[in-house]
Amino acid sequence: MTEVATTHERLSLTDILKDSNYSLGIFSESEIKSLESKITLKNNKPYIECIVRNKDIQLKPEEVVRQLYAHKLINEYGYPKKRLKFEHGVQFGRQTKSADIVIFDKDRPTVEYIIVEVKKPKLKDGKEQLKSYCNATGAPIGIWTNGEQISHYNRKDPNYFEDITDIPNADQTLQDILNERFTWRDLVVKDKIPNEGKSLKTIILDMEDEVLANAGVDVFEEVFKLIFTKLWDEMKSKEDKSFLDRRLKQLLKENYADYEAQKQAAQDINDEGFRVLEFRNTGQSEGDLKTKIQKLFDEAKIEWQGVFAEGSTINLSPSHLPVCVSKLQDVKLFNSNLQVIDEAFEYLVNKSSKGEKGQYFTPRHVIDMCVKMLNPKKGEYMIDTASGSCGFTVHTIFQITGHLFKNVEIKEEEKKMCYVYLALNLMKKWCVLPEH
Repeated sequence: MTEVATTHERLSLTDILKDSNYSLGIFSESEIKSLESKITLKNNKPYIECIVRNKDIQLKPEEVVRQLYAHKLINEYGYPKKRLKFEHGVQFGRQTKSADIVIFDKDRPTVEYIIVEVKKPKLKDGKEQLKSYCNATGAPIGIWTNGEQISHYNRKDPNYFEDITDIPNADQTLQDILNERFTWRDLVVKDKIPNEGKSLKTIILDMEDEVLANAGVDVFEEVFKLIFTKLWDEMKSKEDKSFLDRRLKQLLKENYADYEAQKQAAQDINDEGFRVLEFRNTGQSEGDLKTKIQKLFDEAKIEWQGVFAEGSTINLSPSHLPVCVSKLQDVKLFNSNLQVIDEAFEYLVNKSSKGEKGQYFTPRHVIDMCVKMLNPKKGEYMIDTASGSCGFTVHTIFQITGHLFKNVEIKEEEKKMCYVYLALNLMKKWCVLPEH
């Protein structure tokens, strides 16, 4: 017997996902409530009419994410239902496996265009499954999500899948996405960390899995160079940042610290006169991309002298560099909370030094306790003689500026000082606390 769940007895999607590896972070409250309103009960189990298959399906955790994302594909991206298929058979020799969601090409209705993986709730497992489906079908675009995190990929060849900012709408092409004009405003709106539910550490781990582990380079050194270069690219847009900050403060007032409010308001601000960000993989040749990134790196070395040797270069190969740039390009590093970089550097230094050199690193909460006990003052000197991940340096700066673990904007001069001092201390140099 089928019955519509009443308001009193209806299960929430959160109830269904309880104790699973799935979540709802990438979906809006209205999307969640819309799906919840359509739940029916059969023998006290939640069912819903599938938006694609037009039949009742039991709402298990992975099905919740699949239904929500299918609604997004139809309502937000504009894909007609006739181009979508669930449980699409993909041939692997004599074996057939089922892809969770497939979007077919607009002009070739039997050719796979986008493949979505939701069955594997962990990124590493999901990406491997997704790669196998894309390689078997030739689909150029892949998406993995568990409802909390999401990744969009362009299949360059069987070995390399490059991150893309988003997937095309139904009336766009992949080239439209790769070649879109991208400014500071877009970086605020599309910042990968809040939008995809990832941390910088998670992104670096993904880079390692994809190319860095077998690139034959010092992982810490090369990732640090890329972060250093991207910080410079963001610094070059500081006037655009200042303009956008002023407009958002005017528009949002007390809601300024709310990222979702910032994101919505920023989309309506005209960025016609903004500088186009350069740290991006826009589909140019591998050699041209390496030339562009090396030029930015050289500029950053001149601006922040003493961090890298004058003749140092980015050592990633032209084939590995596009993958790494694609993964970092949508991360806004000048965030209000510098723990984003702190956590990533701690991981990198632990990886490169702890196991090989017998070094040990202080847990974050112990660092915070020590800094509070020392109670450093503005104008005083500090030195960390064993600054592995620069935890004491960064958290001392947090203490001095008063922004420890707070989602508030840091003054521009403080922010620049934090990043430069972080870089300097990584090179085992003195750090003087700011006067202002």
